Amino acid sequence: MINEKDNDVLIEKLETQHDIEKEEVVMLLALKDPSKLYQAADRVRRKYVGDDVHLRGLIEFSNYCNNTCFYCGLRGPNRTIKRYRMEPEEIIQCAKYGAAAGLKTIVLQSGEDKYFKINTLCKIIEEIKKLDMAITLSIGELTTKDYAELKKAGADRYLLRIETTNKELYQKLHPGMSYENRVRCLMDLKELGYEVGTGSLVGLPGQTLEMLADDLIFFKKIDADMLGIGPFIPCENTPLEREKGGNVEIVLKMLALSRLLLPDINIPATTALAVKDKEGYIKGLKCGANVIMPNIGKDEYKKLYKLYPGKVPDNPSEAVNSLENIKKLILSQNRTIGKDKGYRKKILN
Repeated sequence: MINEKDNDVLIEKLETQHDIEKEEVVMLLALKDPSKLYQAADRVRRKYVGDDVHLRGLIEFSNYCNNTCFYCGLRGPNRTIKRYRMEPEEIIQCAKYGAAAGLKTIVLQSGEDKYFKINTLCKIIEEIKKLDMAITLSIGELTTKDYAELKKAGADRYLLRIETTNKELYQKLHPGMSYENRVRCLMDLKELGYEVGTGSLVGLPGQTLEMLADDLIFFKKIDADMLGIGPFIPCENTPLEREKGGNVEIVLKMLALSRLLLPDINIPATTALAVKDKEGYIKGLKCGANVIMPNIGKDEYKKLYKLYPGKVPDNPSEAVNSLENIKKLILSQNRTIGKDKGYRKKILN
């Protein structure tokens, strides 16, 4: 039987050494009172990345998707949503708005939409780079050659969430996709010099604490530069629409453990966390997060990017991830808004 004292020793070990065994990760994920875990993550966050919260301006430029992931509202077979693609000029216009608002990073995100040719994406990247901004791409699985072309054009970071590192669960939830290819993409991106982001969807049907512990160990093994971890929110017109959804407390434990295992990385408090819990951003920032991604796309498109319910209200300016709302929230927590591009400042052991 593990007692509170043992847990305290474990948290202290993790705070100072940033490494523990899988069984110990599972024990901390099962904590009834995780407050000391959160406090340790907050101390490590302050020590390694400071009080800055980096804002990444999100532009969701296409909601077309070829994939059939069971949990996602954008899945190809969902015929109930109106599809859209932004013109390159519209994307650049949104990036200019972000630059004028003081943002230093643009995130270009879409479903896995093969409509946009690589040379078109490269031209968009080259135009945005003229604004002196870092660029994160989140556009799915591509060839090594395509990733290399986008990097050459100026892309700095790439977000490719694996959602679960349990191969059996991955294959079950992603029909027609390959777990090995997902991992190959992450390895290619690392090799090409991108800052690589990945992450987990917490609360997937069949997921266990042991699986989540394996996720964290995998992220540490590949030395991920950023981790997006959020709750699964069931979405209508998907195979998982009647499932329960993710637990906020477990998401917060995953954020805290991510910060303790990889102390210098960038960790967003995700929009899904803020949708699931009205205090989600604040709770995330107190558990190790140092990034938020405000949506700076056009209102007409924001409401069509329906990954999960609640993401966009009828009036998009009231959305949890509107830029002005997020700036006020950060300052209310005695945190500062980052003024640089927010690259990972890697600490060598």
